[in-house]
Amino acid sequence: MKFVHIADIHFDSPFVNLSDRENLGDIKRLEQRRVFKKVIDYIKENMIDFLFIAGDVYEQQYIRKSTIEYINDLFKEIPNTKIYISPGNHDPYIKNSYYNQFKWNDNVHIFSSKFEKIALENIDIYGYGFDDFYCTNCGIENLEIEDKTKTNILVIHSTIDGANLEEKQYNSIPKRVLEEKGFDYVATGHIHKLDYHTYENQKIVYPGSLISLGFDELGKHGMIVGEINKNKELKTEFIPLSENDFEEIEFDVTECISKDELIEKINDLEIKDNQLIKIILTGKRNFEIDKYEIYKLVTNERIIKIKDHTKIQYDLEKISNTYTLKGLFVKEILKEKENAKEDELEIIEKAVEIAFEALE
Repeated sequence: MKFVHIADIHFDSPFVNLSDRENLGDIKRLEQRRVFKKVIDYIKENMIDFLFIAGDVYEQQYIRKSTIEYINDLFKEIPNTKIYISPGNHDPYIKNSYYNQFKWNDNVHIFSSKFEKIALENIDIYGYGFDDFYCTNCGIENLEIEDKTKTNILVIHSTIDGANLEEKQYNSIPKRVLEEKGFDYVATGHIHKLDYHTYENQKIVYPGSLISLGFDELGKHGMIVGEINKNKELKTEFIPLSENDFEEIEFDVTECISKDELIEKINDLEIKDNQLIKIILTGKRNFEIDKYEIYKLVTNERIIKIKDHTKIQYDLEKISNTYTLKGLFVKEILKEKENAKEDELEIIEKAVEIAFEALE
């Protein structure tokens, strides 16, 4: 049997706060469509038997019917491929979901919140789906493989070895329990980072999100292609598909003496055509930095966000010992800093910078 395993597409995600560019959300939503079509084209060209989608196909709050129709029309192009979907926490199988109210193509099967087994000739497909935006116990401890002579697959949206309280709200399953069940492959989703070939004989796999959804998802994104032969030998391969990779570049401003020089150096950065860049400004600044003003003057459209992590250049201790208006001001500021909380220090430093410019 040959299969493709994907997860966490998040169709129609709003991409809020992703960029300082207004239209990047539209660009990323179009990329979602194009990359998903690449998956379907690969399946057609390689005569893939199964497509496993391990949850979060779409965003329940934002999904449009036209997008669902687009997805289903692509499913119609691969009628000989059996498609199994495990709803996740962003696209649960609830009363008003498209999983429940839309007429999907005949080759599509959507799992509900009770473990279900689909019996095929030499293969059994087990699956489970969220029926709410949270799942604290799917009951997997009660699931038993009925025929271990067959190839047994599990499709599920889950957090493997969820440690903290938040992770345990998203179907946390101990890896030990899954391994004891004896599945020949576990197609899971929810974690957007690729987890593939990280340990020997790995059968529990996260493909990661189909495309990168933000700067917390750096690196390549795509799909898992696998094959299990009659002897239950598993071969898998990760195929990158995303058109744009998010990358972060740290830029030290210490040697820059003006805003104009900083902007020139940012504009001179070499950036690849498939990169979307966040510039993180670091070091000691010699002038006030307004990241929004700087962003407007950056000419490279691949730079989509700027973060300011710089510190002021001034030697406050030295200035406080001078008998000047600045010295008196800094003495008071240093008293404030002694009792300030961490989130207040940036405000204090910015106040010093503005005050010094006013006193020039």
